[in-house]
Amino acid sequence: MYQLNLAEPGITEFLNEYWQKKPLLIKGGFKHFADPLTADELAGLALEEEIESRIVSCADKQWDMQTGPFEDFSAFGDKDWTLLVQAVDHWHPEAAKLLDPFRFIPNWRIDDLMVSFSAPGGGVGPHLDQYDVFIIQGEGKRHWRVGMPDASLQQLCPHPRLLQVSPFTACIDVITEPGDILYIPPGCPHEGISIENSLNYSVGFRAPAQKDLLTGLADHLIDHDITGKRFTDAGRNSAQSVGVITDDDLSKVQQLLQQLVSDKTMLPHWFGNLITRAKHELDLNEPDPHYGVDEIGEYLDEGSVLSRTGGLRCCYYQQAADSDILLFINGEQTTLPANELLTAQLLCDYTELQSEQNLHFNQSAERLMLLTSLINQGYWYFSE
Repeated sequence: MYQLNLAEPGITEFLNEYWQKKPLLIKGGFKHFADPLTADELAGLALEEEIESRIVSCADKQWDMQTGPFEDFSAFGDKDWTLLVQAVDHWHPEAAKLLDPFRFIPNWRIDDLMVSFSAPGGGVGPHLDQYDVFIIQGEGKRHWRVGMPDASLQQLCPHPRLLQVSPFTACIDVITEPGDILYIPPGCPHEGISIENSLNYSVGFRAPAQKDLLTGLADHLIDHDITGKRFTDAGRNSAQSVGVITDDDLSKVQQLLQQLVSDKTMLPHWFGNLITRAKHELDLNEPDPHYGVDEIGEYLDEGSVLSRTGGLRCCYYQQAADSDILLFINGEQTTLPANELLTAQLLCDYTELQSEQNLHFNQSAERLMLLTSLINQGYWYFSE
């Protein structure tokens, strides 16, 4: 539905010259752009308890932030405020299609689609993020300023839950119109101020910190009751001071941890489970009663189309062509035989499976059982 116009530069040049290096304005990145949802629909999502939303406003130079759900927007007036709703791709199938043109970056790096509505003058102030983002201009116009990373910038906190940065020098200073796209790498300061009522769509990317990775590894060890190797110190010399921790002790502890992290047999298991866990709640609709395998087979034979639930994370890992395939879906692992690569690719590479692709699952009882289980968990559903 949405075709990314990256003719200048192409995807290869973009990845080589811009990705994680410098910001880029893609003028007319989506030709003839049509908003997948309205401001009223976005406001409707912000009414829901399970959907994360917030409103940032600035009246008389006083910043404020309130978190949803919201029942009434009239108190915010007709200017100087912004509604932001996280993970809209989990709840709005049409909006979720905005992620597809950016899937030249692997699935595990894509985070979610945040959508914002801003009244004239609305914005969240100058700030920087620690992840990559593509910001798509929907209806209306917005004035954007983007700078390069600058270690001299100071963090400001005009509100207890709102981080901003000091004034910065802009390398991009532009008014974006519908279909324009801004790419902003991590650490680049930026500020957008709405000129008129406007919608913006932010495609964010995951950048797990060392803390998150180590926490995920620890959870994996606990969940699977893995103790690992223990500290050893054969050949130790007599201690001159029994209270001291020596550099040699610390080196041995460091080596012990490095051995654990360097375990290539365990790495794909814990990382795959960690990186496919949903960060926000999924809109899962488990069929009641559950489908039987024969029923699913009949639907596929009839040409049914399957859609993947918005926000569902799916990845796979295969070490070698003759190795088993580790399939990760929503933090759970399934092991597939080495010759089932196409099965893994269909489930992970496509958000919608056409009738011709679905015939693949009817060619094997094991494939059909797997697909039936995924449908019964609400991960895939019949869209036609």
